[in-house]
Amino acid sequence: MKNLSKTISTIAIIIAAVILGAMPQSLMAQTTYKLIADKDVSIKVLGTSNVHDWMMASTVMESQGDFKLSSDHQLTGLSSFSFSLEARSLKSEHSSMDDRTYKTMKADQFPKVAYKLSSAVITEVQKGKYSIKTTGELTIAGVTQTITMVVTAVVNSDNTITCSSSQPLKLTDYKIDPPTFMLGAMKVKNDLTIQFNLQYKNNQLITKAN
Repeated sequence: MKNLSKTISTIAIIIAAVILGAMPQSLMAQTTYKLIADKDVSIKVLGTSNVHDWMMASTVMESQGDFKLSSDHQLTGLSSFSFSLEARSLKSEHSSMDDRTYKTMKADQFPKVAYKLSSAVITEVQKGKYSIKTTGELTIAGVTQTITMVVTAVVNSDNTITCSSSQPLKLTDYKIDPPTFMLGAMKVKNDLTIQFNLQYKNNQLITKAN
């Protein structure tokens, strides 16, 4: 009986040691990455009207996420991801359209467009490239909706991570009436597409560089 008790105690100690030994590695592997401010980093809103297609874009935004990479730099997890931009940072080629858009989006009352991740499922497409099925909450004009979005993520050779996607939305889902221009001659349609190309860098490396 003593030998059995001793064996059980030994096994328990070994299991505890394995768990405790693995915890620091897991914590170290999950690192906060921040968005890199760069001219190639952008988010675009594409739409159409009864007259012509249109686009608004912004390169001014804030975003970060906890990306988990394995020891051989494979992307294995994503959590605590957030994104926000000032509604008034979105610009088109026409200032009159911008002003009307800000009014329609209630930019004075709700100045930020924001997204917060709820869950992510990662599938490797090829070495260094991944498809991430995300679920999160997108807030526009003070209205929050849960959206599912497929994001392509690439772990680059310099260990930065590039995320890109194209997501359809409807204005009315956010209680926004499609705006009109030129005394109603131009009518914006309800369907939009959000496109983004965002690049992230290990926050520790950014801190050291500064």
